[in-house]
Amino acid sequence: MDPSKQETNQKKASKTMAKKETQEFQFVVYNTMTQQKEVFKPKTPGKVCMYVCGVTAYDFSHLGHARAAVSFDVLYRYLKHLGYEITYVRNFTDVDDKIIRRANETGEDPISLSDRYCKEYNIDMSDLQCLSPTHEPRVSDHMEQIKDMITQIINKDFGYVVDGDVFFAVDKFPNYGKLSGQKLENNRAGERVAVDSRKRNPSDFALWKAAKPGEPSWDSPWGPGRPGWHIECSAMSAHYLSFKFDIHGGGLDLIFPHHENEIAQSCAACEESDVSYWMHNGHVTNNNEKMSKSLGNFFTIRQITERYHPLALRYFLINAHYRSPLNYSIVQLEGASDAVFYIYQTLKDCQDALLQLQEEMPNDGKPARISPDAKECISKLRNEFQVKMSDDLSTSLILTGAFLEALKLVNNLLTMLKKQQKQQRLLVIQSLKEIEKEVTKILDVLGLQPPCSYNEVLLQLKEKALTRAGLVEDDVIRLINQRAEVRRNKDFLKSDQMRAHLQAKGIALMDVGTETIWRPCVPVQQESGIVPSEGQKVPPKPETA
Repeated sequence: MDPSKQETNQKKASKTMAKKETQEFQFVVYNTMTQQKEVFKPKTPGKVCMYVCGVTAYDFSHLGHARAAVSFDVLYRYLKHLGYEITYVRNFTDVDDKIIRRANETGEDPISLSDRYCKEYNIDMSDLQCLSPTHEPRVSDHMEQIKDMITQIINKDFGYVVDGDVFFAVDKFPNYGKLSGQKLENNRAGERVAVDSRKRNPSDFALWKAAKPGEPSWDSPWGPGRPGWHIECSAMSAHYLSFKFDIHGGGLDLIFPHHENEIAQSCAACEESDVSYWMHNGHVTNNNEKMSKSLGNFFTIRQITERYHPLALRYFLINAHYRSPLNYSIVQLEGASDAVFYIYQTLKDCQDALLQLQEEMPNDGKPARISPDAKECISKLRNEFQVKMSDDLSTSLILTGAFLEALKLVNNLLTMLKKQQKQQRLLVIQSLKEIEKEVTKILDVLGLQPPCSYNEVLLQLKEKALTRAGLVEDDVIRLINQRAEVRRNKDFLKSDQMRAHLQAKGIALMDVGTETIWRPCVPVQQESGIVPSEGQKVPPKPETA
């Protein structure tokens, strides 16, 4: 067959295969409402409207908040990757009992205190490479929308007023419990707190709370006061997305009562209210107990990123399926840090090699000729990424398998490149370039592509490793020099002991020819929890709330 015709036929076959793959890989998500996976179909083709419950801003955010943010950031990025136009809303609760209590303790204005922690939260989100939502509404800026919705609920006889408080009458809403499966008779409102005798049903919840001395308040038709917790999300989601939208997300702990109450409020205000998919991320646990401020068993994002690179933390968070419980573990954090170092070191080495051989790359606009191994690698990488991400965002399965094989092939090709003559190198150079391109696409969708150069992020990872080891780089250089002297004296037992001493602290020494270099590694022995090196202090445990 004529080679040109053969190439044309191959291109046609490739296009047909790509089209077939696109049709095969339908994006499915787990819907809490139906308790099953469903094919994702937005209400408006090509557009997605998504609302995710944000934080109550009265303190630095903890690891549980990071998990929710990263989980839905991956969803946001993947929907963008699929070509959707997305309106993403994530709220801040800046009017709440917890905020008022903290403000009273510190002597601050509650809104100012909350504003400060909203800004701190966004710093954490930037560090974790979470993209900014389209809108980040705050309760204090949406009082009119909240009051309007409460008025609608009262007018439709789902709400009632008692002494300036407004309650939602759950008996009036027959579908109450359809998300959580909770039966009304099982909702024992008085088990932990005294039941308000003014309620018609102990399960009725507050839409509006009458003003109390020393608390912020706003005028309303029922007297001065402030909103109950649940109404804010119903009002703000309707304001930015309408009563009908595609995805509502949040942590597993929000299913009941928060999201259950949201459904009741929204449907009471508008009979046509409808969310297509309810998505919830799993808890972060500490010693298999849910990590939370109320239990005092949590670490803030800042405490962790002081010692581990934010990208290592992000890797740790997406290395488990978003719906699974994730147990906080220093061993896993160390493993995540080691994994991202390996990824970025491999990509840096690849980038450096390609930069040095830039003049050998063709610039004729023709498709790159790559090796059969590289073709197979890229095909497997694309296929595995599509299969796993389209199956309810199975990120934990993407960073293994074909992804690691691709990095291994890059390192093998780099070794091969050093041994080849100039005329033999072109195939390897182009193979490296195409594999690197595919790997970085995946990292970008996962939010793991660094915002700086690979060299910079590697230096940052090394700096964090030194912090955990209780060392500075001069200490490591001094030990390397001492070990070199020991080796010259042929005291190899002591040389091994010195290497093992550093390895136990998370510092690996590598002898490359006559030179010794170092890189971070997983410490050989690592206790669970944040364990200080000699002379170090554990970050102070935050106050419980």
